[in-house]
Amino acid sequence: MTTDLPLAPDEVESFMLRGFHALRHAFPREVADECRALMWQQLGLSPDRPDEWAQPVIRLGSQKASPFHDAAHTPRLEAAWNQPVGAGRWHAQDGLGGTTPVRFPVNGDPGDDGWHIDGSYSHDDEYWVNVRSDGRSLLMLFLFSDVGGEDAPTRIRVGSHLDVPAVLAPAGDKGMFFGDVNEWLPNVHERQIALATGKAGDVYPCHPFLLHAADRHRGTNPRFVAQPGLTWTQPLDLAAPADPDSPVEMAIRIGLGLV
Repeated sequence: MTTDLPLAPDEVESFMLRGFHALRHAFPREVADECRALMWQQLGLSPDRPDEWAQPVIRLGSQKASPFHDAAHTPRLEAAWNQPVGAGRWHAQDGLGGTTPVRFPVNGDPGDDGWHIDGSYSHDDEYWVNVRSDGRSLLMLFLFSDVGGEDAPTRIRVGSHLDVPAVLAPAGDKGMFFGDVNEWLPNVHERQIALATGKAGDVYPCHPFLLHAADRHRGTNPRFVAQPGLTWTQPLDLAAPADPDSPVEMAIRIGLGLV
C-alpha cells in the first residue's frame, strides 16, 4: 500500500459505517517525543517527579510549535484525510488546534468524562453543531504517548455518528448546543464501545458526529492526546448530489435516510 492510499477500500467503508479508523504510524514517534517534551514544559511538571502530579487532567491549548506542524502534515496523514473527507474538501491548520487534555494516574473525578459529540462552531459564546457539520469535517485523536487500555483511552460508541444527523436535522442551520445532543440519543448507549488505544504517532480520524468520552486513568504514565479538527473548504450542501468519494458526507446522508 502506498502513501497515496493509506486506507484500503474496506477500511474506507468501515470508517463510513463505524465512524473512525486507527491510522497507525501516521507521524514519526520521534516527533511525538519532541512534542510531548514541549507539553511537559507547558505543564511545569516532569515525567520524573510523579509526586507532583496532583490533578486527574490538565488541558493545554492549541499547539503552534513546528514539531506539532510536522506531526499534523505528514504525507501519510494528509493522504488519509482525502479518503474520508474527499480530495480538495478539507483544510488543515498550521499546527494543532483544539485542546490537548493530559490525563494523569491520579485519583479523583476528572469532571469531563461524559459522552458527547464535539461542537464545531461558536454561537453565543458556546460551541454548537448542525446537521451540515459547519466548521468541522473531521475529528482527530493524535496520540503523543502510548495509550493502553488502562491509560485513559478515549471511549467511542461505534456507529453512533449515524444516529446524530436525524437529531440535528430539525434544528436546521442554526443547530444546537453540542452538549444537548447526547440526551436526544436514548438508544445510542446500546452501541458497542471501542477504545482508542495505540502507540505514540498513531492518529484516529473520526467522523465529526461520533459520540465519544474520556476515561479515568488507571495506568502508570500520563496520557497525551490532542483533539484537533479538520475544516471544510466549502460548506457541506446536502441538497446537492451526493459525493460518494466523501464517506463523512455519505454517513450523514445515511443517518438522514437519503441514501
